[in-house]
Amino acid sequence: MLWNLRNFSLDLRSQTALMGVLNLTPDSFSDGGSWTKFDDAVSHGLQMATEGALILDIGGESTRPGAEPVSEDQELQRVIPVIKALAKRTSAWISIDTRKPTVAAKALEAGASIINDVGGLQDPAMRSLVAQTGAGAIVMHMQGTPETMQQSPRYEDVVSEVRSFFCRTLALCSADAIQPEQLVFDPGIGFGKTVPHNLELLRNLQELRVSNRPLALGVSRKSFLSKITGNEAIKDRFWPTVALSSYARARGVSLLRVHDVLPNFQSVRMTEAILEGAA
Repeated sequence: MLWNLRNFSLDLRSQTALMGVLNLTPDSFSDGGSWTKFDDAVSHGLQMATEGALILDIGGESTRPGAEPVSEDQELQRVIPVIKALAKRTSAWISIDTRKPTVAAKALEAGASIINDVGGLQDPAMRSLVAQTGAGAIVMHMQGTPETMQQSPRYEDVVSEVRSFFCRTLALCSADAIQPEQLVFDPGIGFGKTVPHNLELLRNLQELRVSNRPLALGVSRKSFLSKITGNEAIKDRFWPTVALSSYARARGVSLLRVHDVLPNFQSVRMTEAILEGAA
């Protein structure tokens, strides 16, 4: 359960780490446009680190359902200045949320240590970059692309198919000289999944782990929460997210990607205190 991030190993055995989401996009589903100004973005990143985010996950391209891709140059213009600033001003690890190998490479040069790839390291160039740099990487499962993923997603057995994807990707990475200790796996809740698919994955989180590698989970503010609770507003997804953070920690998830850091941090630490006493 050690996660190698270039020249450092992050210990995920006893405490779940939180990733604070920092979207530098005008069109992200939950907070598009909130952090497009440089000073606001840096200030928010520092605040999340203060609230308990061990990692800041910085993205310059929306991957919401139906999102259109942005150019490489535009994505770089959005993320690189903020990464450089935060790398100098906080001890939090920096993650780049991108599907583009060139953007990932420039982000690593600017101070990032982690590549969060919603493309699941299926691009050989991205795997080559991870191997050459020793960066940590998050392998996420997605059926289709952000533009198409919610157009009638189908599975025979979603748990088995996601786990099989993880196993195949681990083999691909090993063949490309990526060490298993560099990898964390994310089932991609909401990425080419219906509400029943999402719930089935959440019920069976422990069955998704491969080679004892850590699991990551991103459910924060996602639309399936509204479909379950019946409350459509983004603000009404706050407490369901906190509840799922506690549930995920109890099921052994090691990395949680969240927008609202402090309440999720408190929820996870409370859950860990209970679990430690029961051990």
